[in-house]
Amino acid sequence: MEPFAAVDVIRTKRDGSRLTTEQIDWVVDAYTRGVVAEEQLAALAMAIFLNGMDAEETARWTGAMIESGERLALRVSRPTVDKHSTGGVGDKITLPLAPLVAACGAAVPQLSGRGLGHTGGTLDKLESIPGWRAELSAEEIRDQLETVGAVVCAATPTLAPADRKLYALRDVTATVESVPLIASSIMSKKIAEGAGALVLDVKVGSGAFMKTPEQARELASALVGIGAAHGVATTALLTDMNTPLGRTVGNAVEVAEAVEVLRGGGPDDVVALTLALAREMLTLAGLTGVDPAPVLASGQAYETWCRMIRAQGGDPEAPLPKPEHVHVVTAPESGTLTRLDAYAVGIAAWRLGAGRARKEDPVQAAAGIRCHAKPGERVERGQPLLELHTDTPDTVPAALAALSGAYDVSENSNAPATSGEGIMLETLRS
Repeated sequence: MEPFAAVDVIRTKRDGSRLTTEQIDWVVDAYTRGVVAEEQLAALAMAIFLNGMDAEETARWTGAMIESGERLALRVSRPTVDKHSTGGVGDKITLPLAPLVAACGAAVPQLSGRGLGHTGGTLDKLESIPGWRAELSAEEIRDQLETVGAVVCAATPTLAPADRKLYALRDVTATVESVPLIASSIMSKKIAEGAGALVLDVKVGSGAFMKTPEQARELASALVGIGAAHGVATTALLTDMNTPLGRTVGNAVEVAEAVEVLRGGGPDDVVALTLALAREMLTLAGLTGVDPAPVLASGQAYETWCRMIRAQGGDPEAPLPKPEHVHVVTAPESGTLTRLDAYAVGIAAWRLGAGRARKEDPVQAAAGIRCHAKPGERVERGQPLLELHTDTPDTVPAALAALSGAYDVSENSNAPATSGEGIMLETLRS
């Protein structure tokens, strides 16, 4: 006999009361087992969305989702540290960051996801590399961490299965935006993954899930609090996502840009954010005497990248996919580009085939956008501004519609050029 009735748990939260530890543990376990029906958990999720959960409830909810599956026992000789981004446009930071931190002496178990809507997915980007595979067993993850120092792959099915069910339910019940449910979803997978420390990149702005600093700060605080409650050293950086990160948005185009960074070049904002996150990760891993900047500039991180890609069946030297069709958007007038909206560019890339509307949708490896200019840079009338890549030319009109009103050019502007300065907005530590 079950110790609780689902309707009583729903009523408790519906009426604005706290859920007890016992109620939380039971309802998450019972939902995972199929005892609590989808419509009942949907009702509870809406009650949580409307009435929230306090820090203790959120930490316990996270713990219950962790306990619904297995934890990875990493057992590697290096200190382990991971990073998670809340998602943005052009956010390819995991690609240079994981091998960089590994080249500095830590082990980075980066369990990543796929894109949905206007935000890209790390696994989709990496799958544009010929032969690369995302699915690894727990043993393969441990072996690669020991030999290479970094692994970027899909989460194993046994990690936080309750979250997998709840994530899909939230998506169809308009409860995605609940901060306690967002935070527990992120942290249940990350803590189950087994890393000793975690750095979070919480995006803020038009292209981010959290549009305002206040919303982002609330989420960052919840994430850091959960980490502390579960004994995982956690730091959150609030970073700007009003403008696309770097000069590429998509799949293969972002991989190519990440490789530029790993070879000591690349856009200033991508380099700056990569180094800022690397420094935080190394600090939490106890490697405070290591400066990642010269390691990145020297190409050492690129060597680790090549080993990481080869370990997962990929060929780091193979040509990346090229689009069958390219459409160029030109500057409407001469002047300074003062604005390039991240959300609009993300939607356009998605419509070109770089993203998906549903989890089961395919993506095009070659689809995406190249930004020939960023805010603060001078452009001349007729000069290429954006380059749209796709294998399906009939998607271009919809992408152009998304870009309507997405950028401004002004003759009389002193807008600063996009750089690493101003990307980092705030830091929260446990």
